[in-house]
Amino acid sequence: MMTQAFYTGISGVRSGQAAIDVTADNLANISTVGYRGYNVEFAALFGDMINTADSSTSVNSNVGIGTRIQATSANLNEGSLMITDRSTDLAIYGDGWFGIQSSGEPLYTRAGSFVFDVNNDLVTTEGFYVLGTVGENIEGDTLTSQVDEVILGDVGTQRKLRFPRELRYPAIPSTSANFYANLGVENIVQTVGAAVVDPEGIKNELKLTFTKSPVQTPPGSQWDVVATTQTLNGETIYDTQSGTITFDGTGALTESTLTTIDNNGAPVSINLGSGYAGIISIDAPSSSGSSTADGTISGDLLGYEINRNAEVIATFSNGKQSSVGKIALYHFQNDQGLTRIDGTTFQESSNSGRPIFYADENGNNILGAEVINFKLESSNVKIEVSLTELIIQQRVFDSNSKVITTADQMIQKALNMKK
Repeated sequence: MMTQAFYTGISGVRSGQAAIDVTADNLANISTVGYRGYNVEFAALFGDMINTADSSTSVNSNVGIGTRIQATSANLNEGSLMITDRSTDLAIYGDGWFGIQSSGEPLYTRAGSFVFDVNNDLVTTEGFYVLGTVGENIEGDTLTSQVDEVILGDVGTQRKLRFPRELRYPAIPSTSANFYANLGVENIVQTVGAAVVDPEGIKNELKLTFTKSPVQTPPGSQWDVVATTQTLNGETIYDTQSGTITFDGTGALTESTLTTIDNNGAPVSINLGSGYAGIISIDAPSSSGSSTADGTISGDLLGYEINRNAEVIATFSNGKQSSVGKIALYHFQNDQGLTRIDGTTFQESSNSGRPIFYADENGNNILGAEVINFKLESSNVKIEVSLTELIIQQRVFDSNSKVITTADQMIQKALNMKK
């Protein structure tokens, strides 16, 4: 019995020290972004069942003769969110892991402190590449199409997110221009302009000049209109077109012979409206008019940011934006089965299963959780809980130390009694 107590105390000291080490490691990483704390689970080494009169009793009559650490399970609760000043700082609200990779197999983390390096690779602060889907709307240094969202590819197709250091948003020539104004009923020259983009990506002016026709046919009115496309400074004129427009007795537009004009090689459709939508001529104070036109001037890349949908967004000097990539969010059938590399990084194992993506009702891969930018997930270790556990574990360690000391004293007394 004295030997049993001796070895029981030793196993308790060893298990207690291991538990203290785990708790101390949790406390040391309480400020580590994305840190996953660990819990200690104990198990008995052996046990002897004491004979009881009633074998069906619910009283546990098992006498343990040792303890061990059975497992250190990961605490998968979410940590609190911290506000940052970078759009590349990301936090996962819900289930999921970011994928990162250096030279070997992918690793998985909840620490979303990412930055774009000198090569415009999206990397962690430790230099691991962040995995995701690169959009198919970049060819060389030119954006081929503007998209709101890049569809997440399959798990096996994810790769490091690298984007061009220089990217150009191509010009889109204007194809139509719409005009709105009240010309009034008096013979006063009216001018309405619109900004139109030519094939070279340069913004030009499309100017309409309205003059009341010398010969009028009641009950409506007729106006002559001259359209001109020119540079903004007026030094170069590309085209001039003339036509007439007709209003009915109420001032509603009924007919226009002005249709298109050339804008430095690109035809632009001139839309003056119809009825009371567009150009009108009613007995009211004339207005300076307004216009709208399609087309986009070219733009140079200002930088990359990440939005709340984990989309990598390219922003251009012409005010346009486009998604060019999407960060992947991985899921596992058994998160507890992941192999721990360090406090924030994990690797798949046979217990965790292969990483998977969630899919929507249409079969498209989705994140499966919300990704929040300008925030980071802090450690999920609660200091008050860990300190309490540390006190308990220290007392357990001390108690087992006393067991060893007591057993040793009893053995010494037993030996002395034989002398």
